[in-house]
Amino acid sequence: MRKHLLILFLLAVALTSTAAPKREFRGAWIQCVNGQFEGIGTEKMQQTLIYQLDELQKDGVNAIIFQVRPECDALYESNVEPWSRFLTGRQGTAPYPYWDPLQWMIEQCHSRGMELHAWINPYRAKTKGTNELAINHIAVTHPERCFDYDGLTILNPGIPANRNYICRVVLDIINRYDVDGLHIDDYFYPYPVAGLDIPDDSQFRLYNNGITNRGDWRRHNVSLFVKQLYETVHAAKPWVKVGISPFGIYRNKKSSPIGSNTNGLQNYDQLYADILLWINNGWTDYCVPQIYWEIGNKAADYETLIHWWSQHASARPLFIGEDVERTVKNADLKNPDKHQQAAKYRLHQELPNIDGTVLWYAKAAVDNIGNYGTMLRKHYWNTPVLQPSMTFIDKRAPKAPKKLKPVWTPDGYILFWTAPKEGKDWVAKAYRYAVYRFAKGEKINTDNADHLVAVTTNTFYKLPYATGKDKYTYVVTALNRIDNESKPAKKKVKL
Repeated sequence: MRKHLLILFLLAVALTSTAAPKREFRGAWIQCVNGQFEGIGTEKMQQTLIYQLDELQKDGVNAIIFQVRPECDALYESNVEPWSRFLTGRQGTAPYPYWDPLQWMIEQCHSRGMELHAWINPYRAKTKGTNELAINHIAVTHPERCFDYDGLTILNPGIPANRNYICRVVLDIINRYDVDGLHIDDYFYPYPVAGLDIPDDSQFRLYNNGITNRGDWRRHNVSLFVKQLYETVHAAKPWVKVGISPFGIYRNKKSSPIGSNTNGLQNYDQLYADILLWINNGWTDYCVPQIYWEIGNKAADYETLIHWWSQHASARPLFIGEDVERTVKNADLKNPDKHQQAAKYRLHQELPNIDGTVLWYAKAAVDNIGNYGTMLRKHYWNTPVLQPSMTFIDKRAPKAPKKLKPVWTPDGYILFWTAPKEGKDWVAKAYRYAVYRFAKGEKINTDNADHLVAVTTNTFYKLPYATGKDKYTYVVTALNRIDNESKPAKKKVKL
């Protein structure tokens, strides 16, 4: 009887366990609009960010989405827009002692093996808490291209010059900074306020291009911008990924047959953001719907929504925006003694089209509320991974590394290799390397992520020397800027 029970138990474990992913986006948003950096000074802000990045690295995070343009301003050195008040406390005032947060963050993230995606808000020109604008701010120099709405100032999406202006700002970032991605969030047309209309009558008359429905015209404006943004970025640097993080509901079923069984604000109808059009036309490289609700939410059930996005938005890599605080504050419906992190990550693992996660927000994971960060570093994100495949950008890969050789050094037993010969363009250039380990008799299969032991920008790897009797084969592959992988180079060693 016990034997039968053991067999049943092992079968259950086999059915419920999943293989480690080889490719996964493990991101975290670091925002400035919550005021965490405002006026604290250069040294304190750098200390804060170093601590957050160190903890996130331990948690397994491999990409940081860093807010650099919250209200047509800059957390970087710009000749186009003023320094942000969310950095210095006053818009237009440079940080002192002087530094460039975006450049500094790129260096810090890359040294930790993380990507850095520059996060901008395209249309918002002034938040509710901003009382003073710099003289070179777009709302001061061109007030006719903005409108006010519920305490906000918005660049009017119906004015073609504003699309060109935002793309000019983006091109300035892309050309001057070695970012890995350009990220926009969920603010397109403003979130609606009851009884308050968007003041765009004159623009509708001027620029409607024959579109008679106001909602269709607004969606068309935003779609024109998204397409132009995507083409602008990739024309400058094809490897820089364009990411969009929309509100978590596309449409409710009562509004559209393909909508989700939800009852909340809708991207398509209220924010005029046709996310599926952008995904299906290839105007974004990844999508991160903000599914911030809990499993069981009556208006917007998390489980319903993650299934919906997996089914409808898989034409581009799909990452899930996770609210850390809300996850740990709500009980698992099937196990009320636990919060919902485990239940949500089971859905990530079970659904075929989920390629990653982005944490809202980084500090909540760093503070380890509900042991969320501990579970990431010990269980969910405890193995190295490559970035999700984006062969739609380019399918080519570098050549394999050369001259693998284990060498005894004062620092231990080190496997060295040489970078492959560089090609004529970025696709053929090795940017970093994946290191795999196989025991004697194991088939060399780099598709099996269980054998991936490191992803590194170095051309060496410290070997875990033991007795010198156990034989292993180490395999190293070269990766380019979008993690397209070369053929393997192999070396047998004794550890």
